[in-house]
Amino acid sequence: MIVMKFGGSSVANAERIKHVASIIQAYQDKRPVVVLSAMGDTTDHLLEAADKAVESVVDVGGVAKLHEETAGELGIKIDTIQALLVELKQLLTGISMLKEVSKRSRDYLVSFGERMSVRMMAAYLESQGIPAKFYDAWDIGIKSDSNFMAAELLDEVWDNIPHHLNAYKNGQDNEIPIVTGFIAKDIKGNITTLGRGGSDLTATMIGAAMRAEEVQTWKDVDGIMTTDPRVVKDAKPVPEVTYEEAQELAIFGAQVLHPRSMLPVRKVGTPVRVKNSYNIKSPGTIIVEKHTGKVPPVCAITTVKHITLIDIVSSRMLGAAGFLAHIFNNFLKWNISIDVIATSEVSVSLTVNSKNDLPAGLILDLEQASQVAVRKCKAIVTIICDAAHSSAILASGFDALADEGINVQMISQGASKVNISMIVDDDEAEKTVQILHAAYFN
Repeated sequence: MIVMKFGGSSVANAERIKHVASIIQAYQDKRPVVVLSAMGDTTDHLLEAADKAVESVVDVGGVAKLHEETAGELGIKIDTIQALLVELKQLLTGISMLKEVSKRSRDYLVSFGERMSVRMMAAYLESQGIPAKFYDAWDIGIKSDSNFMAAELLDEVWDNIPHHLNAYKNGQDNEIPIVTGFIAKDIKGNITTLGRGGSDLTATMIGAAMRAEEVQTWKDVDGIMTTDPRVVKDAKPVPEVTYEEAQELAIFGAQVLHPRSMLPVRKVGTPVRVKNSYNIKSPGTIIVEKHTGKVPPVCAITTVKHITLIDIVSSRMLGAAGFLAHIFNNFLKWNISIDVIATSEVSVSLTVNSKNDLPAGLILDLEQASQVAVRKCKAIVTIICDAAHSSAILASGFDALADEGINVQMISQGASKVNISMIVDDDEAEKTVQILHAAYFN
């Protein structure tokens, strides 16, 4: 058995649905379980409909048009989708009466995208003579807590999923399961959503619980790349990375899998393969527990822009216990997450995402015991690498950057020992990546 996950862009229209169906058919002998996101912009259409409903306008036209036209192009009947549209209209009518959208109602609303998507795919596969059956996630036992918009799966899911899918895995049932990603139900029967990376989490949870051969996540590139191909045209696919490396790549900007979606597969050692839906023959990138061959010194380079660098200097740090805790508590107080940190005897440099301005109160709190300098418009460039070669990696990288006049303002090695991060000016980030990529991969 394998698990195949396709995102919203992969099922955005009739042409893409037909293409995904052909991929599923190509893997039919592997007994695939298919996990789907909502079609294209469906989630946006649903949220727009909710906004209109708050203003007393009940309109499912945008959602209905997309799915009805797609079904027409596919030549399929969509009675099950029509039933969902009736249910959706009832929900929007309720929202229009209450004049607000609670988190619980929002999750219920958003779920219609995934639910219609799996019905569309299953109906099309059936029309092509490929046995398939749609499942809402709770139909195969995917249950969560009641933390709406960011729910966590319950431990019982590990036993629930095999109970529902073992017959298919063992060949007693031949209908390919087409399962909704991203959504679940709590113990009270309320629909929940799993937050960022929710569809990936659904796929990896099914793969881990079923002890699948592998989980495949299908994208539009040949796997995980050595860097963003939009920045470096000759970026190459990385054949193999570890769970830890994939997690660091995701944290530091690469569009791989959300770190939390790696947890189920790491627990049991199920491989994850990132594949290209436009290039089926490409092996993609496989994510495993440990490297199976020679470990490359450098795996990939990522970048995160629009970062703020904060330098905190205080002679009180020297030999003082609890000073770092004092700094971290200030950031916790203001609900600010720290990305990268470097320390010396009397100073701390750290980075935060600068989408929003730093609260003035945070700076005032820090300045009570320290000198504080805030430097905006910075970028984190992260090298995912083998820590055993960190000295050589840094030496060759710094030499190349120095030759091009790039000023590295901070450097930090992560506790995971698979990444080295450096801070540069925002407007030099892409050039930095290009220089490092040439130094390490050419």
